[in-house]
Amino acid sequence: MIMTFLPCLQTKEGECKIRSRKHNTHARTTTISRDGEAYFMGRVFTYLLWLKGYCLDVLHSRFACWTKPLSTSLPLGTLADLGRSKSQLIAENALLRQQLIILSRQVKRPTFTRADRMLLVLLARLVRTWQQALLIVQPETLLHWHRELFRLIWKRRSKSTSHQPKIAAETSALIREMAAKNRLWGAERIRGELLKLGIRVCKRTIQKYMRQVHAPRPRGQKWTTFLYNHAAQIWACDFLQVTDLFFRPLFALFLIELETRRVIHVGVTRSPSDPWVAEPLREATPYGQAPKYLLRDNDRKFGSCFTRVATTSAIEILKTPYHAPQANAICERFLRSVRQECASPPVDPPREAVPACAQEVCRVL
Repeated sequence: MIMTFLPCLQTKEGECKIRSRKHNTHARTTTISRDGEAYFMGRVFTYLLWLKGYCLDVLHSRFACWTKPLSTSLPLGTLADLGRSKSQLIAENALLRQQLIILSRQVKRPTFTRADRMLLVLLARLVRTWQQALLIVQPETLLHWHRELFRLIWKRRSKSTSHQPKIAAETSALIREMAAKNRLWGAERIRGELLKLGIRVCKRTIQKYMRQVHAPRPRGQKWTTFLYNHAAQIWACDFLQVTDLFFRPLFALFLIELETRRVIHVGVTRSPSDPWVAEPLREATPYGQAPKYLLRDNDRKFGSCFTRVATTSAIEILKTPYHAPQANAICERFLRSVRQECASPPVDPPREAVPACAQEVCRVL
């Protein structure tokens, strides 16, 4: 910058000639002083340029702030509109008019169609102060619509013009045949088999042609389906704890058949030990009349004796998951009926309103 704006110093320094040692010392002093003056002048000129740019930026920001439309005061907003161009005012009026059209549809919450979104995005592009002109949507929402429009445009441009498949018809037919005849093969296995034949196909492409052959398989049966299919071979058991008149605990063990919802056996005790818990199961399964599955929760009252009796009777024990009472819903619903209608009813219900099994349980308790 010094060599550009001060060519005179460069010319004088170039014309200086040294003839003796005395003149050489004087020339060095003169050159150093001239270099210092050039450096100082360059710094001053740089500061002046920076000051000029800063002042222009401040004036530009002030001017933009003064010309911004004011929504709080009508006179000030009108005065600010006088310094704007006609095209800007027309575009802003169109943007506001489109928002009024959307609000005039008389709905609880304004609904924006695809045409409304595109029109608002295009009009906001023409208005310099579009953020202040938006009344029914946020600026972030409008920017989100703009990004969606941009994504749709580039998706359409990047779409292939030809609808012909990129692989040969023989290859796609071979993929379908391999997927149909080998139901357990996945896309990776088929891709490996094709590589043995010298055919390179992407995994995504193989999956696309496999969907045309493989029907969507269910991911497995639900618990309700299992109960519906094997209800005749499933019993459920659970404990009911009640308190007598002297606040002493009383435990009742129930065995229920899921298909008929019939109470198979009831046992009542004050101390449910491991041998006692196994005794009702032994009494409920005489002469080999045992179910295939026994459904129970994870209560610690069911100990090793209970498991040994179930194994001896060829009964498979199914434990319910933790915090999942719906897995043993029939037994839980029966316990609720016993509590509400038999153990502590708020009002004495009619005799015929209480189920027969519940009446029997009430008599036992």
